[in-house]
Amino acid sequence: MSRFPSLSNLGAGCGRTAAVALVLVLAGCSSESSSHAKPPGPKPPNHLVELASVSRELLQYTADREGTLRALREVKVYNQEEGSVLEVRVREGDAVAKDQVLARLDDRLLRAELDKAIATLRQAEVDLERLERLYGRRLVAEEAVTRAQTNLEVARASERVLRTRVSYMTITAPFAGRVAARLVEPGDVAPKHTHLLTVVDPSVLVTDVQVSELVLPRLRRGDRAGVRIDALGLDVYRGEVLRIYPTVDPVTRRGRIEVALKPVPPGARPGQFCRVTLYAAGREHLVIPYAALRRDAKGEHVFLYEPANGAPGGHVKRVDVRSGLRLAERVEIREGLAPGQKVVARGFIGLSDGQKVQPVSSEPGTPSSEPGTPTPAEAKAADA
Repeated sequence: MSRFPSLSNLGAGCGRTAAVALVLVLAGCSSESSSHAKPPGPKPPNHLVELASVSRELLQYTADREGTLRALREVKVYNQEEGSVLEVRVREGDAVAKDQVLARLDDRLLRAELDKAIATLRQAEVDLERLERLYGRRLVAEEAVTRAQTNLEVARASERVLRTRVSYMTITAPFAGRVAARLVEPGDVAPKHTHLLTVVDPSVLVTDVQVSELVLPRLRRGDRAGVRIDALGLDVYRGEVLRIYPTVDPVTRRGRIEVALKPVPPGARPGQFCRVTLYAAGREHLVIPYAALRRDAKGEHVFLYEPANGAPGGHVKRVDVRSGLRLAERVEIREGLAPGQKVVARGFIGLSDGQKVQPVSSEPGTPSSEPGTPTPAEAKAADA
C-alpha cells in the first residue's frame, strides 16, 4: 500500500480547507460591519385618525315626489230639468260669485203647471174653510172635513214641487270661483242631466302624491311641504299636508296624500306639473357620520376608539352594527353603539382591528342640517 494520499483525497481535503477559510473571512467582515452599524431609530408614530361622537339627534325625514296641481273644488254643473237653453251668461275664465246666474232654460211649460197648482191650492183652501163652517153647525159629516184637509195638503205639496222644478230652470254657481268649461250654447236642447258648465275654485290648489307605507307613519296633517312648480321657475312655495287617505294600495304598498299650496302663488293653475318635498315630523335617533360606517363581506361595522389608560392615544376595536335611516351626512345606528362613544370617521387606510391609533380631531366636521335620502335598505322599500 502507498504511504502517500491519492490525488482525489488530496483534492477533497483542499476543498474543505478553502471553505473553512471563506467562512472565517465572512465572519470577520460581518463582525467588522456590525461594529460600525447605526443604532436603531425611533419607533414609528401611531396611526392617525379622526374621531366622531355617537350622539342622539333630532332628525327630520324628507321625501321628494312629483304631482299635478288640481283645484280642491271643481263642480260639473248639470241641469235637473230638460228644456231649451235660452241664455248662457258666462264664458271660460269668467269669475263668478256664489249663486250667480250662469244660464237659463225655457221654463214656460213648468210655470203654466205651477199656476195651475196654485189655483188648485186656493180652491182647496176655500173648500176646507166652507166645510169647517158647515161642520160647526152640524150640517156635514166629519169625514168630509177630513177629506178636504187632505186635498189641501196634496195641493200644497204639488205647488212646492212645481216651484222647485221651475227653480231648476235657472242654473246658478254653487260657489265663488271661475268658469273652466262652457259646453252648451243658446238654442241647444238640453235633456235631463246634461253637463252644461264646469266651475272651479282656484283659490285652493292641491296635488295628490303617492308615498311609501314606510313614510306614511311619519306624516301628520299640517306637516309643512315645499312645492316647486316648473312653469313658475325654481321658486319653492309653501305647502302643507291637507289630507292623508286611510288606505294603502296592496300591490304597490303606497298610500295617497293631498298637499295644498298655502297661499296659492300668482300664475299657479290646475293641471300644472309640480315637485313636492315632504318634511315628516322629526324624531330622535342615535347617529354617527355616514363616513364612519363601513361595510365588508361580514356586514356593517365601525371602528370604536378606546383610549389608553394614562398614555396618549389608544386603540380601535371593530364593532358590528345595524344601520337605519340615512339623512344627509348622518346615519342612524339601531344596534351596536351607545351615546357618548367615539368612532373613527377618517383614516381607514391600513386600519385594522386592535391597532394603536392617535386621534387628530374629535369631530371631523359639522353634520349637515338639511335632510337627505334613506339608506339603500329603506330606499328599496320606500322607493324614494
